[in-house]
Amino acid sequence: MESIVVGGSGFIGQHLISILDRNFINLDIVEKGNNYKFCDVRNLIDIKLSNQVKVIYNLAAVHKTPGHLDVEYFETNIKGAENVCDFARNNKINTIVFTSSIAPYSASEDEKKETTLPMPNTPYGISKLIAEEIHKRWQAENPGVRKLIIVRPGVVFGKNEGGNFTRLYRALQSDKFFYPGRKDTKKASIYVKNLVYLMLEFTENEKPGIHLYNMAYKPIHTIEEICQAMAKITDVKVPKITIPSGILKFVASIIQVLGKVIGYSFDGIHPDRVEKLMISTNINGQKLLDNGYKMKYSFEEAVEDWYKDCGKKELK
Repeated sequence: MESIVVGGSGFIGQHLISILDRNFINLDIVEKGNNYKFCDVRNLIDIKLSNQVKVIYNLAAVHKTPGHLDVEYFETNIKGAENVCDFARNNKINTIVFTSSIAPYSASEDEKKETTLPMPNTPYGISKLIAEEIHKRWQAENPGVRKLIIVRPGVVFGKNEGGNFTRLYRALQSDKFFYPGRKDTKKASIYVKNLVYLMLEFTENEKPGIHLYNMAYKPIHTIEEICQAMAKITDVKVPKITIPSGILKFVASIIQVLGKVIGYSFDGIHPDRVEKLMISTNINGQKLLDNGYKMKYSFEEAVEDWYKDCGKKELK
């Protein structure tokens, strides 16, 4: 046994497991696939290992934002980091790959490099930054031996994502998408297959120490370029209308109030989510290139591969 995937039942976890050999365990609260064991990272991880494990991929997190109570982000993401690191200590596992987020940078138009001072302004971002520090503390206990790789992905897209890119495609497919506020909003992103292949490369190539990587295409694609790529590959229409930001925020607020009155949740229509659509995620991925790492799929190749995975019928 060589690998443990904590949170392996999720979107990224299932893609990671698909390229691992059978020498892995999936620890998750949701049962899915082979080699599964129940694990709630909020509690002590008491899993007996029959063989030596070389690496832990820690993907477990509460991440949808908005969408959870503040305490849920802290309880799962911080306690989870502590319990995963304790498990690594107790079992003499010396490599952890931790999937963090770009949320510790906070939302702004400024370019974010790995050296940028984190200033998280959401419970999710704060919890992820604290979780990073917990993992760093683990590594510092034996710095000449332990290897910690922290990845901060932009928007991760691909089959079974069910998130931002899927919602965008569905809006394009139904001819209901319009540019929110502007067309040149930068949206840092990475194809899920690129992400998991690079995570494997990190475990093989990096030496003991702490290694932090922004995971995003360079150059960053604008929302207009993303729409154009989807339209080119899937034959949906390229949107032409741009609606001013003030109108969008007002309408989203009204819809939220109406939803509360009638007891219905309008998925994806939230003032905070609308605000996020209009702010660039300007994440610099140059360090990957400087250290010799390459994306297996370009952006257009990624969308095309995703479309192929879905039988060339739609993106889902």
